[in-house]
Amino acid sequence: MAHMAPLDKDLNPELKDDFALFERILGFVPNSLLTMQRKPEIVKAFGTLTRAVMAEDGEVDPGFKRILAHFASRAAGCRYCEAHSLIAAGLHGISQEKIDAVWEYQSCPLYSEAERAALDFALAAGAVPNAVDQKLMERVKRHWSENQIVEMLAAVSLYGFLNRWNDSMATDLESAPQQLGDRVLAKGGWTAGKHGAN
Repeated sequence: MAHMAPLDKDLNPELKDDFALFERILGFVPNSLLTMQRKPEIVKAFGTLTRAVMAEDGEVDPGFKRILAHFASRAAGCRYCEAHSLIAAGLHGISQEKIDAVWEYQSCPLYSEAERAALDFALAAGAVPNAVDQKLMERVKRHWSENQIVEMLAAVSLYGFLNRWNDSMATDLESAPQQLGDRVLAKGGWTAGKHGAN
């Protein structure tokens, strides 16, 4: 059960555009932002950062940035964000087959060598202590430009904020990410944990 209840999405009309952004990203306004809106300026700032990090016209595919966010969240242990990031990946062009094979990314032919390097990077960057070393960075640089690496690390870092927020608040999972987690992630040991309905 969440440590703090989400507030009604119509409580702060000045957040309408920010909430609309997340409805486009996820298909709903997440409980994390509905809780965060107790300080509307934080929601606005987070929306601005999200627009910059997840820009559709970047050099890294927007759907793949969500897969990177999933791996960073997996490293951090945030079950809420693990499920949310895969919902967003599907809405941004990642095939259901690729999402279903996320636990097998190292051997699945749906994932390229470049993607495997980037996902290993996201796992290492999301870990505490950070596990990005020179060898891994050299491997990533064989496949990705410096601009692309900056975009990828921005996605990891954006979710770093969300991982801390949602795990500390024990944010309740909404129905769609809960169902995706149960269907796709549970086979790898995922449970909703403290984010599940009680």
